[in-house]
This record gives sequence, structure tokens and C-alpha cells, in this order.
Amino acid sequence: MASKKGFSPNIYQYFKVEGDKISRVKKNCSRCGKGVYMSSHKDRHTCGKCGLTEFNQ
Repeated sequence: MASKKGFSPNIYQYFKVEGDKISRVKKNCSRCGKGVYMSSHKDRHTCGKCGLTEFNQ
């Protein structure tokens, strides 16, 4: 099956459903805005689009 441009089947991993409530698992990028998620590493969060890195304390 050829995937469409902009389609990500892994988007379901970004949300958690508990009963009636939906919560985000990944953090949104503060520079890029809604819809751009940051990757989680051991000691930091990184945006793949703009390169913003936030270190954990």
C-alpha cells in the first residue's frame, strides 16, 4: 500500500485515550506550534522541524 503524502500511521502513538478523555503523550514544539511534536530522548526533547532542543532538569 502506497502511503499518501503527509500521512503518518504512527500518529496514534501521540495520544492516549482514557474513557472519554484524550491526552497528548508527546510535547508540542513551542517554536513551531500545534501539530509539530518533539521527540523524547533520555535527557532532552528535540523538534525535528526547527531543531529546538529543551533539556530536562
